[in-house]
Amino acid sequence: MVNSMTGFAALKGSLGQSRWSFEIRSVNARGMDLRFRLPEGQEALEPLLRAAIAKTFARGAITCGLRLQTDSAPGRMELNSEQLDVVLAALKTVEARADEQNVTLAHATGAELLALKGVFDQSENAAMDPARIQAALKDQIAPLLAAFSAARADEGKALHDILSKQLARIVELVGLAAEAAEERNAQMRETMQTNLAKLLDNTDGLEESRLMQELALLAVKADVSEELDRLTAHIKAAEALLVEKGPVGRKFDFLMQEFNREANTLCSKSGATALTQIGLDLKTVIDQMREQVQNVE
Repeated sequence: MVNSMTGFAALKGSLGQSRWSFEIRSVNARGMDLRFRLPEGQEALEPLLRAAIAKTFARGAITCGLRLQTDSAPGRMELNSEQLDVVLAALKTVEARADEQNVTLAHATGAELLALKGVFDQSENAAMDPARIQAALKDQIAPLLAAFSAARADEGKALHDILSKQLARIVELVGLAAEAAEERNAQMRETMQTNLAKLLDNTDGLEESRLMQELALLAVKADVSEELDRLTAHIKAAEALLVEKGPVGRKFDFLMQEFNREANTLCSKSGATALTQIGLDLKTVIDQMREQVQNVE
């Protein structure tokens, strides 16, 4: 079963106050073209992704991106005992100095003391360890690529159906071409025999053997049996590629070139309107099939 080079997969995850979204997509390419869009601090993921992708896939322009977001949540309220002791000691000093100078001070309330900076504040929310986040991201590489592989396989199934239908049409057209060639050959033989009789009756000194050689040469040049045989062989090769495991895109692309070459030769040697039309129809289907083959891995 063929695989497509086109596919997309996404995977989301979270750890603590960190959330992320992995995405990977691909389109067709002559070889393997990898591109990564990773946030600052996560560059170490690239060689791991690169190795895993290269191990699983053979062709395609593949882009892998990661969006990472960390929210800063407020910490809980905590009493800083050390800071409170400092404030109380300072308060005693102030009150003692005020008494010495006969200055009356209002007594500070507990709420006023707690309102002082550093006495009763929100604790700093400890930042998530980057190593833990990276470890969690590494664990998601395998499921991400599994989903991506499944997406390309699904695209490949649809591609397989399209190629199978196009190949069936080629089989039909090759059969019609063989029938048209037989009809054309019969007409050619009849025409040649009639013209040969006329030449021999109206021409003096014409060597019949020489004339027969020239006619035989014309018949050989117009013979399309080899082209039809090669087209039939190419059809069998294409059917085998459709069920072959592993990347077959390059082989398929080369085979389509061979299909096109034989169809061109068939048209150039046809010598009959019906056969030429079949050849043109054949070229159209081959061209359509070749476009689809460009997406095969």
